[in-house]
Amino acid sequence: MSSVLRPELAEAVTRLRAAGCVFAEEEAAVLDEAATSVAELAELVRRRAEGEPLEQVVGYADFCGIRVRLRPGVFVPRLRSELLVRLATTQAATAAGGIVVDLCCGSGALGLAVRTATPQIELHAADSDPVAVACAGENLGSNVYRGDLFEALPGELRGRVGILLANVPYVATRHIPFLPAEARLHEPHTALDGGPDGLDVFRAVVGAAAEWLGPGGVLLSELTEDQIGPAVAAVRAAGLDPATHTDEELAATVVTATRGRR
Repeated sequence: MSSVLRPELAEAVTRLRAAGCVFAEEEAAVLDEAATSVAELAELVRRRAEGEPLEQVVGYADFCGIRVRLRPGVFVPRLRSELLVRLATTQAATAAGGIVVDLCCGSGALGLAVRTATPQIELHAADSDPVAVACAGENLGSNVYRGDLFEALPGELRGRVGILLANVPYVATRHIPFLPAEARLHEPHTALDGGPDGLDVFRAVVGAAAEWLGPGGVLLSELTEDQIGPAVAAVRAAGLDPATHTDEELAATVVTATRGRR
């Protein structure tokens, strides 16, 4: 935007700071770049000051070096999920032409990041939220389905999936009220609430994963460090081989479940 808008930008910083935005100057600059007029800047600032996530306000999130389109009400990809992408990309690079599924895909950010790094894959994505499915369609272009977990996927993928990204909701129900307001009020409850111990959806995915994974196929899910024990137990109970991966810098934990090759 032009320099004549600097007073409006200064006003934006003041309003964001008053609303509690720690990085008010940086956020004002992002909003300023996204706005096409003084009136639009004011509207974007209003939305952000009222607590809407910055990424939903401007309509995109920068994730793993790519720009992901977002819509209001769609789960915002987290920095810690870069560990999921890194692990999946490593797996995909060794299986040219492999099938990758992004389950509980939200905006499709994880699948998009993996496909960007390994364009030879065949990517499919699914979510139960119609708004998320529409958003993922904008990001991925095709092979995006709406439905409950595996029910959304085409039957022809059964037993052929090489990489199953399942960024399932894993917040324990009792912890939902303590989440930041940005998540609690502006992201779908179904993308956050994982049941009493946070592992209800994870167990459902793991329990059916062997039917969809091909020989040597791997399921990758992001969880918390405290959930490793019961998650690994669920993987073993499903007849899959568990492993855990952590990244202290990202504060990220990933549990993988691999189907044997026989």
